[in-house]
Amino acid sequence: MPPPFGVRRFLPLPTLSHDPARLHIGVPRERDFGPHVDQTNYSVVVAEKVVVKWLTPPVPLPHPTPEILSHLVEAGFNDTAPPYAALTGPVDGRECLLALATGYLPEARDGWEWCVDEAEAGDTAFAADLGRLAADLHLALSTLPTAAAAELPSAAAVRAAGALAEALELTDGEDGQWLAARADRLRHELEPLDAPIASPLIRIHGDLHVGQILRWRDGYAVIDFDGNPTVTDADPCQPAARDVAQLTTSLEHVAQVAIKRRGTPPERAADWAGRARAGLLAAYRARLAARGRPDLLDEGLIRPFEIEQECRELIYAARHLPRWRYAPMGVLRTWYTEENPS
Repeated sequence: MPPPFGVRRFLPLPTLSHDPARLHIGVPRERDFGPHVDQTNYSVVVAEKVVVKWLTPPVPLPHPTPEILSHLVEAGFNDTAPPYAALTGPVDGRECLLALATGYLPEARDGWEWCVDEAEAGDTAFAADLGRLAADLHLALSTLPTAAAAELPSAAAVRAAGALAEALELTDGEDGQWLAARADRLRHELEPLDAPIASPLIRIHGDLHVGQILRWRDGYAVIDFDGNPTVTDADPCQPAARDVAQLTTSLEHVAQVAIKRRGTPPERAADWAGRARAGLLAAYRARLAARGRPDLLDEGLIRPFEIEQECRELIYAARHLPRWRYAPMGVLRTWYTEENPS
């Protein structure tokens, strides 16, 4: 690699060689994913073997992804797109992460597609696979050495309270009135975050929802270890329950998508979400227990982190994607069905 660029390698790149007599390799040399794919960065598929994700804009180092990918390779965690390399280089005088090269997963669809199909069909068999996948990821990440300071319980409580306050401020109209009428109940749900956190603090994914889980030709793969783009002040080491809560709430969001876009009856969608959630958590618990690490999950933290996540979804909708508000509001209305909030 010519200076001033640098490459950090994780796994050997697949060969892109072909018969010299044939100038065409049989597939497009390069293509993007098309305008229908919602992505923060810009990804290019090379020869149907490698995906190069260009960070737009480049992100100053240190960046969490190269460290995590390197550790996952060392830990033997294979349920992700094979990580090949990270490209770095100077931008405006600072060393930055420019691009990531990972394996291309044939026939891959993200969870906002395949999981909505499952909701529409009422099938929850996939949930056990997701639970095991999340548990295996946390087991691998729990062995990642880190010098990061442990987050104090008060910091988690303050951040969650701030998310609720911001969601209340930004959510207007009938939704805002409904939310304000239940503000005290929501604050009560956040109270477990005031207590000392008993479970270990580990390096978490940080943005673990069904959209980050691809279903491809040979199974499932979790992707995108860049962290949550809407949260800038969170310590990378947190309870595993935060990832679990985001994953379970994303199942609830899938149910809302199925209602809005597929015409799934609300009662059937809510029943599907409940069964999918239960199946995911059961498989997650069983996997941790089988590996001798049930201590990684403090179940008492799941609901407060779920409440905080729904507040963050409302904030995201208000600031970036107003049409998304129906999903978190639909979930909250499913959780609090009574007509009289008092």
